[in-house]
This record gives sequence, structure tokens and C-alpha cells, in this order.
Amino acid sequence: MRIIIPLRDLNPRSTTPYITVILILINIGIFVFEMFLPRDVAMNFVYAFGFTPGDLTNSILDFNLGFIGFNIATVFSSMFLHGGLGHILSNMWALWLFGDNVEDRLGHFRFLVIYFLSGFFAALAHYVLNLTSPVVVVGASGAIAGVMGIYVILFPLAKIKTLFFILIIPIFINVPAFLFIGVWFLSQISSGVISLFDDPYGAGIAWWAHIGGFVYGAYIGKRYRKKRRYYNEFY
Repeated sequence: MRIIIPLRDLNPRSTTPYITVILILINIGIFVFEMFLPRDVAMNFVYAFGFTPGDLTNSILDFNLGFIGFNIATVFSSMFLHGGLGHILSNMWALWLFGDNVEDRLGHFRFLVIYFLSGFFAALAHYVLNLTSPVVVVGASGAIAGVMGIYVILFPLAKIKTLFFILIIPIFINVPAFLFIGVWFLSQISSGVISLFDDPYGAGIAWWAHIGGFVYGAYIGKRYRKKRRYYNEFY
């Protein structure tokens, strides 16, 4: 049995990651709020503000502009909902691990905009493969995957201090970001392909949301790196 836990990245920053911290605090605050709700109220809360692909499809087929707008809005509200303690802890840790350096490089406002756009394109990727799914989707994973996509493009050689457990033996190793995130991305693709056959209604993990968010983030990372290179060469 092997357990792999990223502990921190050895990548200094020059600014305080205000947006990353605020996003983490909002996510945790909403999760705590959910935990204090009665179970049936909490479920209704998640169904109301989570993103359900089938609902969006039905509203489009009915050409109900109000419900179309509401269902698109749930794409963004769903980014602040989580299905359990493990879900939110893993997401917030990844956001802290990679978000601070990306925010440092992009700037606070640009980082916030791209974070939400990553979440949007993540939901879009999930949606096109689950048009009629009645399963509600929650979590910041897609947006965070976008942050990881930017990170691996901008900081491919940054070291990720990683803890491996082989049986009960802990091993610490510094893994370059391109390898750590690359292996993660390949695992998402393989799981996503399998889900197309084993999970036709997207009832498990939204693998393709992770893939969609990551691809968008990598695209933004490449554009930003190219723009910076042009600026440095000509100005």
C-alpha cells in the first residue's frame, strides 16, 4: 500500500496571497455552515446551489431563460460546496500549495478571474459528457485543477516536498512539479476514460471536470509565459 501526500512546494513568493487565503476561508466557512444544518436542509442546500447537468439541459430545451441563468450561476456557487471533510481538506490544501505562487505571478485580480474561469471550463467539460445527468456536482476541484495547470507551465522545475508511505515506512522526497502534476493529470485522464464506461451518469468523481480545468489552466499558463517573454524581449 502506497500513500502519497504533497507537503509543500519549495518555491518562494514575493507577495501575500490574499485571494488564495480568502477563497480558502470562504470555502471552509460555507462547509462549517453546512455541517450545522439539519441533514435534510443540508441536502436541499447542496441540491439548490450545486451544479446539475440535467437541469441545465432541461432548461435549455424548455428555453427558460430564467432557469438557464440560474443553472449557469450554480456552476460558480458549486465551487464553494464540498461533499465531506476529506473532500474539502484535499481541495484546500492543493489550493494553498499551488495557488500562492500562481497568484504571486499573475496578480491578485487576474488570479481570481482565472480561478473562476477554470471552474467554469471544468464544469463545461463535465457537462458536455453528462448532458442528462441528474447527479449534482460540487467542489472546487475543477478550479484548482486550473491553478495546477498554470503552475506546471510557469514553474515546471519547482520542487514539491512529498511524503510517501510504503506500508508504514515514511519517505520524504522532493519531486519536480512537472512530474508530480504530470502523474496526477495522467491519473485523471485514465480515470476519466474508465468513467465513460463505468459511470455513465457521472455519479462518482467528476474526472472530466478536473481535466477541463487543468487544460484551460495550462493554456492560460502558456499564453501568460509567452506574453511575459515578449515583454521582456521588446521592453
